[in-house]
Amino acid sequence: MLAGCTPWPSDVAQRYREQGIWRGETLGALLRGAARRYGSATALVHGGRRISYVELDQWADRLAAGFAAHGVRENDRLVVQLPNVPEFVAIAFALMRIGAKLVFSLPAHRSTEISHLVELSGATGYVLPETHRGFDHREMALEIQASAPELRTLFVLGEKSEGFVSVSELELASAEPESKSTSGPLPEPDAADVAFFLLSGGTTALPKLIPRTHDDYVYQSRRAAQVCELTSDDTYLAVLPVEFNFAYGCPGVIGTFHTGGTVVLADTPNPLDCFPLIEQHSVTVTSMVPSIMQLWLEAAEWSDDDLSSLRLVQVGGARMTREFTERIAPTLGCSLQQVFGMAEGLLTFSRPDDPAESVLTTQGKPISDADELRIVDEDGNVLPTGSIGELITRGPYTLRGYYGVPEYNKRAFTEDGFYRTGDLARLTEDGDLVIEGRIKDMIIRGGDKISAGEVEDHLLALPSIAQAAVIGVPDEFLGERICAYLVPDGEQLALAELKKAIHSRGVADYKLPDVVRYVLELPLTPLGKVDKKALAVMAASEQEG
Repeated sequence: MLAGCTPWPSDVAQRYREQGIWRGETLGALLRGAARRYGSATALVHGGRRISYVELDQWADRLAAGFAAHGVRENDRLVVQLPNVPEFVAIAFALMRIGAKLVFSLPAHRSTEISHLVELSGATGYVLPETHRGFDHREMALEIQASAPELRTLFVLGEKSEGFVSVSELELASAEPESKSTSGPLPEPDAADVAFFLLSGGTTALPKLIPRTHDDYVYQSRRAAQVCELTSDDTYLAVLPVEFNFAYGCPGVIGTFHTGGTVVLADTPNPLDCFPLIEQHSVTVTSMVPSIMQLWLEAAEWSDDDLSSLRLVQVGGARMTREFTERIAPTLGCSLQQVFGMAEGLLTFSRPDDPAESVLTTQGKPISDADELRIVDEDGNVLPTGSIGELITRGPYTLRGYYGVPEYNKRAFTEDGFYRTGDLARLTEDGDLVIEGRIKDMIIRGGDKISAGEVEDHLLALPSIAQAAVIGVPDEFLGERICAYLVPDGEQLALAELKKAIHSRGVADYKLPDVVRYVLELPLTPLGKVDKKALAVMAASEQEG
């Protein structure tokens, strides 16, 4: 495995192989096999472009030869930042076939994030669009390269220009005589090695790198596809950025390729863009975060687009109230699947045949029988069923260590390899997982511990509140005060009225907000989650003011 990554213990890895969990298949081989089985069937759709499995496989080979001709070698790291376009999919397979390691970057990232990823990964290449949504990525790339001498090559999706290698050039390079383009057939990477890096979404200011191996990701996407009952008749709509684990392999793009289905790439998650795609391509499955689902539910009330082909919508990434989840299936006319997932590994899904209450109020069960979950207290002791504590986990697709941060890994993992997720959770009597919030979302006010998520749920139950986010703000006497940022739905209640309304729901006095701020909208991360770091900055500036 790549230096700086933590492998599974050899006995554990051997057990996974003996059980048929890991089959020694690389992601490049997965596409190769899909091309043999499904041939001319459509793999990818974007705008007016339709690309078959055979065409995608051959395209990936041409690009792999082109990257190799331009000096990309096994174990080189390349930051890949592209929107939802077919080139992203083909380039990812091409680089994985070489044995290069992709570092997935979201389209919304800018110089701070990209520079951090280049430095942390030791990237020698950067794959970028010319422009995206009005932003010139080339100018930013040249600035980053000027301060990162190890960043040798900038590959641009667009016209050739000084300082850049155009992706279209790569295919031309692959057409040159073999002696000029490669030293021979590309070697098959080791399935136990890293295929790419996902980015952490935790509480630190800048992301850490999550190594995902061919073995673990092929298994994850295969199992996710099985749980979702995907077949070759399914069409998956990639609403979220495909660099996001949810859209890439839960089951997402890779899981759909397992079964010979079709992937439709959406340019934005906006229902005005997505609803016509659902009708045009008879989309059956999609996945999104709650903030996007809220937009879809509002749009579905007046849209004339035919959404009847939808059979399953996955929603995860943030807490949802029961009042919210119970609107989804009736409004969209399809089944809801609640999802808890993390780029680090563990996935839990509600199942199509679960009781309705379980689907509405829990995040279901792990997708693999080999997943191990524990709910523990602050000292690591396992808590009884129904108790709230920290979720820790290990399994065949959950990492054993972040890349290049050994000291952090000592804190993030137990001695026996369980990953400390930082999530507050409980298990029901039926074994379903319920996420209650983040440990970092715990506010300590005058010695009392308050879950921000619990307060948010009570606020959202009030008819005058459309959206709510609760954070702790420093206080000289209490340690922290409870600050609520609210998007109103009509009347703006004064703080005293708000406290009275929440108190009437049987909430303890110490959990009532100390400060309320009404805003037009809550800040969101690039993945559509409420950005509490931004709220903390807003709160600090308001206090200083």
